[in-house]
Amino acid sequence: MVSVGSDSCSVSVIINSCRLSRHRTLMNVFDKAPVVAKDAFVAPSASVIGDIQVGSGSSIWYGCVLRGDVNSISIGSGTNIQDHSLVHVAKSNLPGKVHPTVIGDNVTVGHSAVLHGCTVEDEAFVGMKATLLDGVVVEKHAMVAAGALVRQDTRIPSGEVWGGNPAKFLRKLTDEEIAFIAESAANYKSLAQVHATQNAEPLDQTDFLKVVQKKANEAKTLIQ
Repeated sequence: MVSVGSDSCSVSVIINSCRLSRHRTLMNVFDKAPVVAKDAFVAPSASVIGDIQVGSGSSIWYGCVLRGDVNSISIGSGTNIQDHSLVHVAKSNLPGKVHPTVIGDNVTVGHSAVLHGCTVEDEAFVGMKATLLDGVVVEKHAMVAAGALVRQDTRIPSGEVWGGNPAKFLRKLTDEEIAFIAESAANYKSLAQVHATQNAEPLDQTDFLKVVQKKANEAKTLIQ
C-alpha cells in the first residue's frame, strides 16, 4: 500500500486498480515469441505479440498493436511503425490464401495505418490511416496516400502514388518525393533513439506521488 497524506484508502484503491492492467509490451502466444533487435525502439504502450521479428534501428511507436498469432510479421531495419497503427496477418481468407505481413527496410508507416497480410517493400511509404488488405504488395519507392483503402491482391508499382477508396493510381512520384521517403525513415530512426533514452529514465518518485495524490483527490470528490 502507498499512503499519501490522510487519503491512504483512496490511494490504495487507485494503486490496486492499476495492478489489474496486465499490459505487456512484448508477449508470447502459442509457442512463438517476438524477436526484437537490441537497438530497436518499442514504445511501452505498444503491443508486440507472437511470431514477430523487428530489425535493427526500427521503431514501434505508442499505441501500436502488432499481432503475430496465426501467422508471422517481419519488419526490416530502419523502419518506423507510427502511433496507433495496427499490423496483423491472415491464416486463411476467402480465396484460401495464407498471408504473413512482411515490411522491408527503411519503410515509413504513418499514424493509425492498418496493414493486414500484406507486403511493403524497402523504402516504401504508407500514409496515415491507410488500409492495406490481404495480398497487397507495395513495391520499393512506392507510396500509399493517407486514408487510402488498398483492396486485396493489389500491387502498387515502384515510383507510383496510389490513393482513394478504393485506391487507384494517382501519379508518378517525383525524385524529391522518393528522396523524402528515405529522409523520413532516417528522421524517425534518430527520433526513436531520443524516446528510447527518455523511456529508460527512472520515474521520479516525487512526480509519481503528485499524480497519485491528484487521482486520490479526484476519487474523493466523486465519492462526495
